[in-house]
Amino acid sequence: MFESLFSSANATAASVDLVPFLTSVAVALALGLALALIYCFRSRYTRSFVITMVTLPAIVAVVITMINGNIGAGIAVAGSFSLVRFRSVPGQARDIAFVFLAMCVGLVCGMGYVVLAALVTAIIGGVNLLLQATNFGKAGTRVNRTLRVTVPEDLNHTHLFDDLFERYTTYHELYSVKTTNMGSLYKLIYNIGLKNPDEERALIDELRCRNGNLEIAMTHQEVATDEI
Repeated sequence: MFESLFSSANATAASVDLVPFLTSVAVALALGLALALIYCFRSRYTRSFVITMVTLPAIVAVVITMINGNIGAGIAVAGSFSLVRFRSVPGQARDIAFVFLAMCVGLVCGMGYVVLAALVTAIIGGVNLLLQATNFGKAGTRVNRTLRVTVPEDLNHTHLFDDLFERYTTYHELYSVKTTNMGSLYKLIYNIGLKNPDEERALIDELRCRNGNLEIAMTHQEVATDEI
């Protein structure tokens, strides 16, 4: 009677063995937790993302177990997944990589290769931990900022700050120009890359001398370079 709960109502479908099923789901949850802990190491994260990281391998494992070689069920699952739309801002490249890794681990667990899934988690997760701990690739990244400068209308802003940008930045791009205060002021928005973050104050001080000590704001760029 109890075993019948894990048998399909369709006579042609195979039944699911309870112990291997629970084992694969439990291992998938454990490996998902390990992936979430690896992801959180020296990284900014949201609570919803790390919870998803824990549960996603188990969800994929259950789906793969339910398909169980049934081509029709596989096509139905693929069709249902294609209806899902992720309504969110673009994520970082590392986020997407971890989502695919979690799905891969769940897939391997669902197929019954729990030891192989643990090896995949240990190898790829361990490499990711090592790269994070050694700050791999950080030296080549630029310190990107969004610079907002207000100038009076009588100043020609076209090449007003070129020499300062040449000295303090690796690149600069005029992103937006608009008038304000009944047209008496211009608000300029630049995307820049600082050569040395410690010279941010010096750059602002020199900009103040050029724009008549009007408003200046420097913030992180809205779109980071590691987004995809």
